[in-house]
Formats: sequence, structure tokens, C-alpha cells
Amino acid sequence: MRFVIIGAGAVGGVVAGRLAGSGADVVLVARGAHLEAIRRDGLLLREADGDTRHRLPAYAAPAEVGWRPGDVAVLAVKSNDTQAVLEQLPRDVPVVCLQNGVANERAALRLFPDVYGICVMLPSAHLEPGVVVAQCAPVPGILDIGRVPGGVDDTAREIAAHLVKAGFVAEARPDIMRRKYTKLLMNLGNAVEALCGRVDGIDEVAALLGAEGETVLRAAGIAYATAEEDRERRGEILQLVPVAGQMRGGGSTWQSLARGTGAVEADYLNGEIVLLGRLHGVPAPANETARRLVVDAARSGTAPGALSPAQLRAAIDDVR
Repeated sequence: MRFVIIGAGAVGGVVAGRLAGSGADVVLVARGAHLEAIRRDGLLLREADGDTRHRLPAYAAPAEVGWRPGDVAVLAVKSNDTQAVLEQLPRDVPVVCLQNGVANERAALRLFPDVYGICVMLPSAHLEPGVVVAQCAPVPGILDIGRVPGGVDDTAREIAAHLVKAGFVAEARPDIMRRKYTKLLMNLGNAVEALCGRVDGIDEVAALLGAEGETVLRAAGIAYATAEEDRERRGEILQLVPVAGQMRGGGSTWQSLARGTGAVEADYLNGEIVLLGRLHGVPAPANETARRLVVDAARSGTAPGALSPAQLRAAIDDVR
């Protein structure tokens, strides 16, 4: 099995480095300055116990990879880039969605028979070219995997075994999408963190978005794991630690604003709740407001923390 990791950013890069360090066969697809740095210096993985540098084959597009039997395409791009990636893949390759949100798997199933979802619990960062940071230790993350729409097979078990060998906690689970919908509810707060920064008051606004999301999922008849199940799975496994003297700044959406990428994946996080709400006649004004504001912030180059929680709450109240 060779892992073709498409999107070597925070999550994809940490998984790539860990897999490579455990002896797995890994190639990368990246872009821009990040790709140039990887080709020049290798991928630098920073962890609490030190740095490792991994010199891996790196390509600018999936179409450049010399695909071969046994390859697995691991999508680690933001959801807004998924469709363009899928169109470049061989049609017989297994596709693994190492991504937040729930739309990626649906998009992949239109084109590929063997699709797998991973419920990503992996605090990580990518803020400079060629460098990714694993922010938990001693276990970097929990990466459960399953077939989509459901079930477990030998491929899922083999991938899980590779991830365990690489130091992750990972199990092959038959109900992976149920777990991913729970993670979606948690990720609704990403927009709040990005807009307001990590300040007092954001948890209350994020809880408002989450409660709205649960209402929408219930109306749509979509099953998701309970908060108790999620807490039981996480346990005390994920321990945030300082890396190179720095604590975690923020999640993926916060990092997108901090890097000035010009785009965020809120359309596939908060926007998923908005879409389901419209389909099932349930208003989702809190998530729509957060989605709109953070997308506008990304497009305008606004840095994280431009709004206070009170300002964001007032914007939500204005449309409710």
C-alpha cells in the first residue's frame, strides 16, 4: 500500500510525516511555496519531542503522480478543493477522505466505488511553507476510519493498522459517517474562533451554532453520535502541548485567515447545516451568518479576531 496524500497541510502533512517515519510508502501532492519548500528541504514535522525531516516525492497535481496498483488516494485538501482533485484521480483507486465536513464522501461516491471516511481528531498547524506541527503528545491524534456509506473491509483495517503503527489511535468502524456528523457539529465553531479569536465568550456563540446544527440534523433524520459517545472516544487521549515554545493558535479556519489564503471551508461546515436546513424547512440563521461573515473575511484578507463575540452575536440576532 502506498499513500498518496493530496494536500500536505496541517492534517495531511502530519499524517504524511508520521506514516513516513513509521516506514510506510508516502508521496505528497502540494502547491505553491509549500511544494517548493518540500521539494527543496523536505517536509519538516515539528512535535513536542523534536523535529523530523522527511524527504518525500512531491507533485503539484494528482495527475502528475505515477499511479500504480496498491495506491490509496488520501484527500486532505479543504472541502472546496475536493471536486477538482477527484476529477484528476484514476477511477479504480480507493479514496480516503481525511477531511472535516461530510460533503467530500458524497462527492467521491459519484465517481468511485471504494470510498472511506476518516473522523479527524488531530490538532495540528501549518503556518509556514514546508513546516507542519503536531500539537498533541504523546498521541498526535485519533483517526477512526470506515467505508462510506457504512461498513468495514480489509482496506479500512489495513489503513487503520498503518495509522496505529504511525502512532495514532485508529480503529476501523462501520458507522464512520455517524461519527463525522458529530465532528461536523463541533466544527461549526471554527468560524466563531476565526472571526473572534480565542477569547472569552466564543464558547457561548459556538454553542448557539451547535444547537442549531443539532436541530437541523434531527429534522433531516441524520444520525450522529452523542456528546457522551464522543467524550468516551476521546477520553484523555488528546493532550495539547507546547511545540517549539508555542501553544496552539487556532483551528483550520483560523489558520486560513492567519495565512491569508483567501478562502475557508465554511461553506461545507456551517454551509452544510444551512443546506440541510433549507432542504428540510428549518431556518439556520446563526450558521448562515457565521458562514457569510467568515467567507467575507477570507476574501477581504481580514485577520483572525476582527470581531468580538458580542458583535458576532449581535449580527446573528439581527437576522433571527
